[in-house]
Amino acid sequence: MLSRLRRKNLHNWIPDYLRHLGRRMVSERTSGRRHVLFALCDHYEPLWGKTSVDVGRQRVDRWATGYPQMARQFLDSHGRPPRHSFFFPGEEYQPHFLDRLGELTAGGFGEVEVHLHHDGDTRETLGATLREHLSTFAKHGHLSRDPATGKPLWAFIHGNWSLANSRPDGRWCGVDDELPLLFELGCYADFTYPSAPDPCQPNQVNKLYWPTGDLNARKCFEHGEAARVGKHYNDRLLMVTGPLALVRKGKGLRIENGALTGDDPPSAARVESWIAQNIHVLDRPEWIFVKVHTHGAIEGTADSLLGKDGVAMHEALARCCYAQNLQLHYVTARELYNVARAAMDGKSGDPAGYYDYLVPPPPIASAGA
Repeated sequence: MLSRLRRKNLHNWIPDYLRHLGRRMVSERTSGRRHVLFALCDHYEPLWGKTSVDVGRQRVDRWATGYPQMARQFLDSHGRPPRHSFFFPGEEYQPHFLDRLGELTAGGFGEVEVHLHHDGDTRETLGATLREHLSTFAKHGHLSRDPATGKPLWAFIHGNWSLANSRPDGRWCGVDDELPLLFELGCYADFTYPSAPDPCQPNQVNKLYWPTGDLNARKCFEHGEAARVGKHYNDRLLMVTGPLALVRKGKGLRIENGALTGDDPPSAARVESWIAQNIHVLDRPEWIFVKVHTHGAIEGTADSLLGKDGVAMHEALARCCYAQNLQLHYVTARELYNVARAAMDGKSGDPAGYYDYLVPPPPIASAGA
């Protein structure tokens, strides 16, 4: 049994998952209207597989035209279509890519955030790389701005899951104190996890939390304090995790990690399991956060999400919310963070009033409004 657990790296996160099951059994009660905030965060890599720029253009063009066609079929409780968060890798920059994603942002179909694959870096080299990418994104109207300073404000997903040098073999990062650097450069939240069965998966599951302890230490996000009403930190980024669970598959179990692929499409059963994890800010149980992820530029995944599987997912979301008397909100990563921070500040009621609570929309979205 122990060897099987280790092959799937279950030992990395099962302790907190068991605690999560205990928390669910004594979950906070709420008598008011409940809301589901649904965010699809895409590790959006047009050049995935070391393909040519021409193939990358075709992949981006397909999303620029195909996503609105699919998304317009569905509206949430406030009449908004699904909103896709494109975490774009700065190292794959081509002007055409960010311009076309800008069309989707201006049209109200999503926003662009920061993704990065890197290896063997130092704090200094990584800082220089990020500053260059942030400047490039800003030239295309992407990324929010601090209203007081004009500094970019952004969300992050780490390539290869290896945030803060967390891979056991030390590859695909190199910077132990990555979290403080990200925060220094304007990152307000990390959306990398869950990554199970990958070994970078921390023992923090199904929660929004603040990393604690020595933030300069390798894999410091292994330790954290769950977000709750009445408390927040102004000196570090927030960790936003998505659903992670063991669910039935035939006569056995499978890992449900919120990853959407062509081979593992978003079925109705999966949708129900995401909501059932009941991820929320403590003392605000009526606002449920569902953050799932994908690698949407890849053809097989694009076929799924822009086609019948994407349609089936949104139909299942609508049915599940109706059956449980939940109000559905399609949100971007930025909007999810804003609502979470509003919850920590004691806000309640309809979360739609807090989509822009602290971090404003990017300029290209404001221009298109």
